[in-house]
Amino acid sequence: MASPETPGDERMELGAGAAVASCSDSSSIKPGPSGAKVDSHLQDAIHLKTQGNKFYKEKNLRSAIGRYHRSLLVLRSLDSDVTAAVKGFGPEAPVLTAGQEELLRNTQVDCYNNLAACLLQRECVDYTRVQEYSLRVLKWRPGDIKALYRAGVASLQLGDAQSAKQYLTQASKGQPNDTNVRRHLQQAEDRLSTEYQKEKALYRGMFSSSQRAGEGASGGVAQK
Repeated sequence: MASPETPGDERMELGAGAAVASCSDSSSIKPGPSGAKVDSHLQDAIHLKTQGNKFYKEKNLRSAIGRYHRSLLVLRSLDSDVTAAVKGFGPEAPVLTAGQEELLRNTQVDCYNNLAACLLQRECVDYTRVQEYSLRVLKWRPGDIKALYRAGVASLQLGDAQSAKQYLTQASKGQPNDTNVRRHLQQAEDRLSTEYQKEKALYRGMFSSSQRAGEGASGGVAQK
């Protein structure tokens, strides 16, 4: 992958007392957005993502990143995975229709993929964040080629050549002719080979030292 695609083209994505309150106290928890509100939130998030795409095309990465983060923030109140973690302490997530759920996930996937693409183009790349965002995409869309590629690149830079090889091998199956995928996969394999040779040499050295020590000990025994 010579460079990340334009994000717009990617079809992908960032009280203890209350905890023990009785059922009669549950009315204090605000309900989630209504159906009309859900649609409004989704459209707001999509609009922010579209603005992010525009900034990305203009190479304004900072503004693009800001818009993608804001889009994801709007979607948090609709995501049952997020609200379930703070159940009883905030508004409940609304029940989404199948279409709304699909739109929610697609927008999240687009934003996380686009965030990873932006971060990879910065002068100082935060590979930990690139890996985190790519893995979030893979949670919802396991076969996403771009997320697999970026997760592989990030893992390689973070020193995990084994995971990098796994991600890049999967990416290469979807993009067998992509020179960037093949190049990074080769780098991962080379690094694993180097690590294996170092480990092999280490064990060989340990064995030789042990053997010499044993021979020295036996040579020092007096003959009767």
